[in-house]
Amino acid sequence: MDTFASSTPSSSRELIDSVVIRFAGDSGDGMQLTGSQFADSTALMGNDLSTLPDFPAEIRAPAGTTFGVSGFQVHFAGHDIKTPGDAPDVLVAMNPAALRVNLRDLKIGGLLVCNSGAFTAGNLKKAGYDKSPLDDGSLDAYRLLKLDVSKLTLQAVEPYQLGTKESLRAKNMWTLGLMMWMFGRERESTVEWLRQKFAKNPHVADANVAALNAGHIYGETAEMPSGIGCYQVPKAKLAPGVYRNVTGNEATAWGLLAGGKLAGLELVLGSYPITPASTILHTLSNLRAYGVTTFQAEDEIAAICAAIGASYAGALGMTSTSGPGLALKAEALGLAVATELPLIVVDVQRGGPSTGLPTKTEQSDLMQALNGRNGDCPLAVIAACTPGDCFDMAIEAVRLATKYMTPVLLLTDGFLANSAEPWKIPDITTIKPFPVQYRRQPEGFHPFVRDPQTLARAWAIPGTPGLEHRIGGIEKDYDSGNISYDPDNHHKMTKVRAAKIAGIADDIPLQKMEQGEDSGDLVVVGWGSTYGAIAQAVMGARRSGLKVSHLHIRYMNPMPRNLGELLRNFKKVSVPEMNNGMLVKVLRAEYLVDAQGFNKISGQPFKITEIEAEIHRMLGVQAQAPAPV
Repeated sequence: MDTFASSTPSSSRELIDSVVIRFAGDSGDGMQLTGSQFADSTALMGNDLSTLPDFPAEIRAPAGTTFGVSGFQVHFAGHDIKTPGDAPDVLVAMNPAALRVNLRDLKIGGLLVCNSGAFTAGNLKKAGYDKSPLDDGSLDAYRLLKLDVSKLTLQAVEPYQLGTKESLRAKNMWTLGLMMWMFGRERESTVEWLRQKFAKNPHVADANVAALNAGHIYGETAEMPSGIGCYQVPKAKLAPGVYRNVTGNEATAWGLLAGGKLAGLELVLGSYPITPASTILHTLSNLRAYGVTTFQAEDEIAAICAAIGASYAGALGMTSTSGPGLALKAEALGLAVATELPLIVVDVQRGGPSTGLPTKTEQSDLMQALNGRNGDCPLAVIAACTPGDCFDMAIEAVRLATKYMTPVLLLTDGFLANSAEPWKIPDITTIKPFPVQYRRQPEGFHPFVRDPQTLARAWAIPGTPGLEHRIGGIEKDYDSGNISYDPDNHHKMTKVRAAKIAGIADDIPLQKMEQGEDSGDLVVVGWGSTYGAIAQAVMGARRSGLKVSHLHIRYMNPMPRNLGELLRNFKKVSVPEMNNGMLVKVLRAEYLVDAQGFNKISGQPFKITEIEAEIHRMLGVQAQAPAPV
């Protein structure tokens, strides 16, 4: 049986409103598992939360080096939060390299927990330290808790007779136990997870549970240094419902499945593994019982071509990728536009160009999504703004693709893909179905007969009697669907394909403000994962009396019909983006507004304070005290 030390009574804990914790260590130290288990426990405690995993790009950098540092940040609170937090209040550093990489972000006066057992001469040298920072006074600005976690873990798991190397793998669980004690988290969910994960190796499960409990007991019984205690964060007031933690990639996969059910279609995902999109393939591959077929292709081109073939056959073809893969898919995307077949392309953006920063986030594929194909080749482009929003926008991608017989590009990014938040599980019965109607009647049929309202061509399933037809990449005659090189016909077909996409603007919501009035001194315009930081920054600016509004665009092409009117109602327009200025160029060209770009291209999401400072700069006022995170 599992035994648990009793939690410290709430009355003896210091009540705090919110806290940001970052777990950091070598890529083999299990920091992602530690952080995700802490987040799951926090969700069960009823707090609102937001997470930010930070992976090293190297598959296996040399142990103890700064190149191999892996981190996981979790922000949880007793109120609604929208970001993983600007800077950690607590930094858990499992080795000198983790300290070196992450110390600059820790708040002055923050809690610093270090595994002193890893601060050996060799590890210090690898991290660039001449002497141990634990003993030279360089960390006096922080509340330092030095613990030989390695030694304490070995003691905890000694009864299970594991080797030293395998025993030390449990030190992340010891550290997790300590943090769970410090912030009043329950351990039952983690113990259950460990039992399931190591079901075939119960002695390893026992050892990890023992380490978890030992860390918690240490917090209960040890005499902590002055200024280090235990804390309580109250439950958040969330809307009633059933919640679960969800990452953006999980929500995207489930949204695609839900969209397929609402359309009455089987789903076929043709995909090639690429960071940070691969977990969409992983998630959908486990949903075969729900009518999902997944095909891991040999390359990006084969993946999208298989998806196009599936759509031609009457299923909904889908493919997932990141920026480099989207570039490879460009020619086939043009084929899908020319054949006017429904297709979903999910682009989980990452830092570029080329391989770039494969484990970091960016918004630098917008121009490629809008224009990155040969010829006049318009398609619908939409963007999700939070992990939970990925579910809704995936459904919308399916609706638009099937109604307008067009490829739809859904843009997310590495931040959304891997970060998590509590997600209220929707009642699928409240979402209006949009069942697909295939062409069945042969009278008057040719493959480019169009719906007069949507301009979508007929979707005829191969093998339907009397509906034999050919489609392909060569231009077709508007009136017959036969191959045509007539110049006037090509002009007409180009115009009608563009009109079809432009007409989607009549079928999407008008643009609304996220915060603030429809006119004023400044509007901050965002898209994608900048949502949380912009929302908090604008909220703080408005509290200080500034006439600032927040507008967030989800429909990138076509854009909402009233967007230009709204933008022109403001004296100034600021566009924060994680690229070198893409949406800002579109807005300036399309609506002739003097929009100003604010760019961050570091592979990391915006901080609230960065956008707050830009708001004050544009309005020419002195910055106030930072808004709460």
